[in-house]
Order: sequence, then C-alpha cells, then structure tokens
Amino acid sequence: MSSRFLSSTLRAKIPNFSSTSGNNAPLFEMSDNLIHPFTFRGSEVRKPFNLIKGVSGVLSCETPRTMATSTDKNCKNLTLDTLNPCVKVMEYAVRGPLVIRAGEIEKELEKGIKKPFKTVLKANIGDCHAMGQKPITFIRQVLALVSYPELMKSPDFPEDAKLRARDILKGCRGGSVGSYTDSPGIELIRRHCAEYIERRDGHPCDWQNIVLGAGASDCIKGILKLLICDIGCKKPGVMVPIPQYPLYSATLAEFNMHQIGYYLDESKLWGLTLPELQRSINEAKQVSQPRAIVVINPGNPTGQVLTKENIQEIIKFAHKENLMILADEVYQDNIYAEGSKFYSFKKVMMEMGAPYSDMELASFMSCSKGYMGECGLRGGYVEILNMDPNVKAMYMKAISASLCSTVLGQAVIDVVANPPRKDEPSYEQFMKEKLGVLGALKLRAKMVEETFNQIEGFSCNPVQGAMYAFPQIKLPPKAIEAAKKENKAPDAFYAFRLLEETGICIVPGSGFGQMPGTYHFRTTILPQTDALKDMLGVFKSFHEKFIATYS
Repeated sequence: MSSRFLSSTLRAKIPNFSSTSGNNAPLFEMSDNLIHPFTFRGSEVRKPFNLIKGVSGVLSCETPRTMATSTDKNCKNLTLDTLNPCVKVMEYAVRGPLVIRAGEIEKELEKGIKKPFKTVLKANIGDCHAMGQKPITFIRQVLALVSYPELMKSPDFPEDAKLRARDILKGCRGGSVGSYTDSPGIELIRRHCAEYIERRDGHPCDWQNIVLGAGASDCIKGILKLLICDIGCKKPGVMVPIPQYPLYSATLAEFNMHQIGYYLDESKLWGLTLPELQRSINEAKQVSQPRAIVVINPGNPTGQVLTKENIQEIIKFAHKENLMILADEVYQDNIYAEGSKFYSFKKVMMEMGAPYSDMELASFMSCSKGYMGECGLRGGYVEILNMDPNVKAMYMKAISASLCSTVLGQAVIDVVANPPRKDEPSYEQFMKEKLGVLGALKLRAKMVEETFNQIEGFSCNPVQGAMYAFPQIKLPPKAIEAAKKENKAPDAFYAFRLLEETGICIVPGSGFGQMPGTYHFRTTILPQTDALKDMLGVFKSFHEKFIATYS
C-alpha cells in the first residue's frame, strides 16, 4: 500500500483528515509498521493506536510513546499518554481542586495544625444532610423496613410505612432489596411515579415511559449517550445554559460531544431569551449538528424559576430547530419567591397541543434535592416522551448493561411518588417535616440574597428556587493580576483565598461558565440558619479585607 493511497483513503474515511501539519511536515510516518494495522470496514477505521484531534481540527495518528510492548516489561500499559483523551479534558468543578484542598485542610485540622478557623464549611455542593438537614422520618422508616423486614413485627413503625415496605418487597425477587430488579426499575415504583406525574400535571402518564436510575445524573447520562452519533461529518451538539451545572459539560466532554452554550441574562433574573438561543445555535451549526437542548428549571447554579411563557418559547424554539428537550427538573419542590411557580415541560407541551405535544422530551427527577435530600442513596427517574419505539428498545438494551439502579434508591423514589395520604397515620408528621424543610430553605434564600446585596462589590439576584445563590463580585485589577501570576481564574483565586483564610468552600463561577469579564461564585443555602448567619458574617469580613489588600 502506498503512502498516497493511505492518505487518500483516510481522507475519504475520516472527516477533516490531513496527513500533514500546517507547515507540510508529516504528522505520521508512512512505514509498513504503521500501515499494516489499519483495517477498513464500511466507513470505520480500525486502529491499534491513538487517533488524535488537534486544536486545528486536523486528525493524526500516533503510536503512544509509553505504550507497553512485549519487550518492555517495566512500562505501564495505562499512562497519561495512553489514557482516553476525553477523560483528560473533562472537568467537574463542584468536586474540583478547591474541594480537594478543603479535604486536605480538614486533615490538617485533625492533626492539630493551627488555622484561623476551627472547621471547614463546605458550601460548594448541594449535600443537604451533610449541612445538617434532618432526614424525613417516613422515608427512613420505609428504608429500615425494606432493609430489615423483621422490623415489621415492631409496634414502633406506623402501618402506612409497613404497607409501603411490603409492597416494595413484593416487587423484589426473593422478597429482598438485595436482589436485582428489572433494569428500568421495579414495576410498582414506576407505576407510582406515573401516578405522581399525573397528579402534578393533570395529563396521562404511561408507566412504561418511566426509567429509574441511580440519581438524575445517571438518567441524564443515559439519555445523552443515545445522541452520540456524528451526522454529516459533524459532532452531535447539545445546547446547555451558561452558567450550567457541570454535570453537563463534564459528560459532553467525556462523550466527545460539542457543548453549545447559551447565556442566561443576569440582568433579567437569569432569564432565557430567544435571540441568545438563536445566536448560539447558529454559531454551533458551523462545527456541530445540534441534537438537543438542556433546560434546568429551577436553575442550578442561578436559582431562577422559568415562567410558563418562557417555557412555551423554548418549546417552540426546540420544535423549529428539531431538538430533543432535556428538562432537568430535580428542584421542582424548591420554589421560594413570591409569584414564582413550577411548571413542568411536559405539562406545558401537552397544553400547547400538536405539533408541540408530539416532541421528544426527557424530564428528570431525583430524591437528592427537594425536601428529601437523600443524596447518598442515589435515586432518580426519567420520563421519556415520544421516543421512536425502535430507539426506545435500544435505550432499554443499553441500560440493561448496568443491570439495575440501587434498590434502596428506588425505594426512596417510591416514597416521594407515593407519600402518606391525608387518611393515613404518618401524614401529619410527614407534612410538618416537609413544609419545615422547605420553609427554612425559603428563609435562608432571602437571607443570602439580602446579605450579599449589602456587601460592597456584590450583586445577587433573588434566589427564586433550587438551593444556591450565584452572586456577581467586582474584583480589583490588582487581584486579577495576582490571579494571573498564580495561573488561576480571578474568581478561583478569590475562592482559594476565602478557603485558606476562613475555611469556607465555595465554587467559582468559572466552573459553571459566565459572561466574559464577569466573576461569580456559587454557594448553597443549605447550612442551618445559625451556621449560615455565621458564614455570611465571616464572608463579609473576608471580602472587606480582600478588597483592602488588592485596592
């Protein structure tokens, strides 16, 4: 096989392929050793060495420098050179370098190393119970009963909790939560989720469109995976709000998909505008094939709640551009602002009628947020609407490879979807605890907004929903220069100084995306009221000192 034939064949098989760099220097050696491993099957190139895409979009083939061979027994097979490049570029800011440093500081405090603070306050993540929120009694009662059925004999557990536990165990093989379930989840729980959605939206829900997962994140990744298909020699693109929850940017990087960022308008309470949606998709079409749009409502990290009219505009836009809608609705119980109301995308689509009610939609719910806060139990679901039956069959096949989601997580979702009713013994306590959690979060949302807006250089939109505030901060030029010297984003520099001097761990806005030239951070509103007051007081003192240092 000649060099010319290989090069021309590769050009035909691989989009944007070039055998030379911009200065015509060969990107690979046309030797027999390099050529022979190639085999072609249809449009697929099979290769035992890396196919690397450079910044310019040029593809080249390189044999990894550190690949172990039969004659080199001391060389690692898996190194940074031979690691999946998509894993190397993905980032997850919520658990990034700041959180790692926070963990190190905790260990230093345990060893008695002196700090200007006694504890680390992790305001970086929406981990409700870690921040002092008490578990809902009824949820834990059902979990205890399904985990250890002998407790059914105890008079200390209410009958409605026992009833739900018995029903869940009937759906488990061998009557044990230690057994595998069907891959989409226990049928009874899927049926309860469908009934919950019907009560919420007033429209029918087919339980067979419900798939239970290990948290909403698991469900989201399962749907995104279906979209990994180059079309017209272009990567699949997914529209994501900026600022966005880093799960999306990390997953798109991992899956080698194109992120299409559309900016939320901070001056309009983080609203979503049609001109911005159109701008972002028009630019993206040059390099990708847009397949879906992600909408997070209520917003993370921005805390906005979309109006019904705004949702209608998004649906019409998605229909015009033939986009699947991914509705991240895990904070649907967390609505605080006066006049704000949660509307599900499904409800609005159904009310709009055809052709919009026939659009492809995947909507997500979780037991990690809301009033439940059961983050570690990993329970969630996705409802899929109007999916091609053949695609749905492939989706079910794909999730079967993971066997099933955690059964205890499924049990929590069952309680969320099938809570105590008014005529049951646990109803009064359940509602008291639920409303108590949501009421406290509403007070803290207002407290955070008002406190930040009293600090010079801060501006914070109302926290209409969810569990976070995303204030903007004005940083002095000297602070920005100091950040550059440390090779850090300015808001990351600020966040590191805050952590080292106060023990408060937040997430810089650069980890979520933000308008160029602006700086933000995300903090949860989850610390209990007294702890939150203390945190905000320390925050104010730190900021005043920081500004004085770099002015």
